[in-house]
Amino acid sequence: MKIIANLKMNKTPSQTLDYFMNIVPKSSDFKHELIFCVPFTSLTIGKYLTQNTNIQLGAQNLSDEDEGACTGEISGSMIKDAGANFVIIGHSERRSKFKENNKLINKKIKMALKNRLTSILCIGESLAEKNTLKTADVLKEQLEEGLKGIYENELENIIIAYEPIWAIGTGKIPTVKEISNSIDVIRKVIAQDFSLNAGKNICVVYGGSVNNKNISQISKVKNINGFLVGGASLEPSGFLQLITSVSD
Repeated sequence: MKIIANLKMNKTPSQTLDYFMNIVPKSSDFKHELIFCVPFTSLTIGKYLTQNTNIQLGAQNLSDEDEGACTGEISGSMIKDAGANFVIIGHSERRSKFKENNKLINKKIKMALKNRLTSILCIGESLAEKNTLKTADVLKEQLEEGLKGIYENELENIIIAYEPIWAIGTGKIPTVKEISNSIDVIRKVIAQDFSLNAGKNICVVYGGSVNNKNISQISKVKNINGFLVGGASLEPSGFLQLITSVSD
């Protein structure tokens, strides 16, 4: 199982130091793959503190340009050099607050691939789309437009994070059956657009109000490969407890 922590816009570098000082000594107790997506300003301190451990680092966004006159942006090469091997792309907060569309997200995925970063592509439906039974259509559109021009062999460097927008930060989550059905849709789309083998092997994780109380049940979904955890990852002891609740 992959367990990805998205710290969002939390933790200064000094707070990141304290955070990892509590996480790192316990990390070897877990056989799950642990990935921490920290703010850009915390990547280098994270790199220093997690070297020679089973922890990997990720960023939470990247520019669709590699360098140049893009004031305030962070390139894939900068992220890679700072110590990250993963990057979250297309999170619903980026789509809604910063108006990122599928075309831009597709460019960012290609830039991540160019810089040898594994993309964590977030997709998911709104509550209105869920209530009007459009979940499958939304997932298909976000997948096909986000992965346009991607070669099948590049899929091994792409993780699909199913994050229903209505579940993020709300405390509400889909049922196990709904999660399983959505992951089946994702695998079916990948299988149709690439190959049956690609649909079977693509890494799919779930995110959206994951916590200590529900992760054990959700981890039993047969077609799931892990989790993208937001708020529940911010406090070290609680997050460590969450990790212990994940089924193998």
